[in-house]
Amino acid sequence: MADAFTFELVSPERLLLSEQVTQVVVPGSDGYFTVMANHAATMSTLQPGVAKVTTAEGKQEDYVIFGGFIDVLPTSCTILAESAVAVSDVNKADLDARIEAAKADAAAATEGEDQAKANNYLAQLTTLNQQILPA
Repeated sequence: MADAFTFELVSPERLLLSEQVTQVVVPGSDGYFTVMANHAATMSTLQPGVAKVTTAEGKQEDYVIFGGFIDVLPTSCTILAESAVAVSDVNKADLDARIEAAKADAAAATEGEDQAKANNYLAQLTTLNQQILPA
């Protein structure tokens, strides 16, 4: 059995999860990565995606993360999400509204780097929408 460590998922609204886990898979800025006990200290930004949490009891819980930061220490891991919700609680209307807002931001962006960031965020939200909601 894998070693457990303390994990917390925090959104601006509330603490979504705080418990002992054996593994967390997160959507890092450079792609998904896995955190386990005794992981090297790391900080990363997060992109929109699904965080997969395996509790010490072996249960998997999935959360949609809409960006934020992750702080990893050998004995703990904390996600400070811009917004987060359990996959089972995803509201299609909310996700559609986020996609529409991202489309507007991409259309309004005038500088190269701003436009690239806006288009990247829109692509991430669109991919997320396809991953978690049925066609």
